[in-house]
Amino acid sequence: MGALDLALPNGPPDSVEGWRAAAQALLSPPCCAFHRNMEISSRYAWLNAQHPTGFKWAGMAAIASHHARLVLFPFRLDADRNGYVDLPRSLSRRLLTGDANRMRQINNAIYDDIFWVHLAYLASGDGIQGLRRLLGPYREYAGLLSGFETIDRGAAVLSDERSSQEDRRDAADQVWAGNLALLEHEQRVVVQPLFESLSGMFARLISMGATTTFEVRGVRQQVRYFTSFSAYSLTRGLTAALRARSVPRITRFEDRWPWLEASVVPRFRRLDSDQALVTRTLGRVVEAGKRYGEMPCLIPPNYLGRGTLTE
Repeated sequence: MGALDLALPNGPPDSVEGWRAAAQALLSPPCCAFHRNMEISSRYAWLNAQHPTGFKWAGMAAIASHHARLVLFPFRLDADRNGYVDLPRSLSRRLLTGDANRMRQINNAIYDDIFWVHLAYLASGDGIQGLRRLLGPYREYAGLLSGFETIDRGAAVLSDERSSQEDRRDAADQVWAGNLALLEHEQRVVVQPLFESLSGMFARLISMGATTTFEVRGVRQQVRYFTSFSAYSLTRGLTAALRARSVPRITRFEDRWPWLEASVVPRFRRLDSDQALVTRTLGRVVEAGKRYGEMPCLIPPNYLGRGTLTE
């Protein structure tokens, strides 16, 4: 039985609602924010491994979701010595967890909105046509469908051994353009409405802290792949900031998107060109998910503390 058969034990659904449910079924029952985040990160890495030629967004999403776990730290403040989390108590710390909870919602919303579309594309027996039938009636998915159509065209050329080098270069650009369309949908449609409800203080903090090295190891590699929203805003993005007469914030789409398009995605494309490196990087994301999966999570209803459970 293949990986896709294991992911869809009842076969491919025939509706958007069915696909959403299938994607949710790949996650464990309600659990703490840390565990859910690590599961989602691992699922994205799994997607990338199923179709590394086409699913570039999934690779970026795996690393971004893995990095987002740092923002969820307040949810672990009330973990006991056995590792169980008292979520109601954590949520009572509104100063700490209000914005962290919003980031948790963003992470979950991205998975709910986009993961299943990748799954449906993989499972379609007639390629992109199946996705067209599924998404065609939904105007809100027009951008995603267009992105997958572009990915599909590029991937088809790349899989054809008869393609010339020039055609393959153009096809690779198509694949990345399609994945960029998925990222824009994610940022504009899913992330932005939720970002707008973050507090001003938190928005400033994450603007200053928005950096990535794509989880690579070693100083030389980290320098090569490092990118920072603040550094970009003070250099390549400075002209736009002066024109707007406002301090750039990562919570504003018009400030965030140029950084993602001009700095983050090109660096990930460079990383993706080294298959061994990207495999190791995503492998670490999966291994971290496995480690967290073995740790305690939410307090069970019959938990007495001190490492004991009632009968």
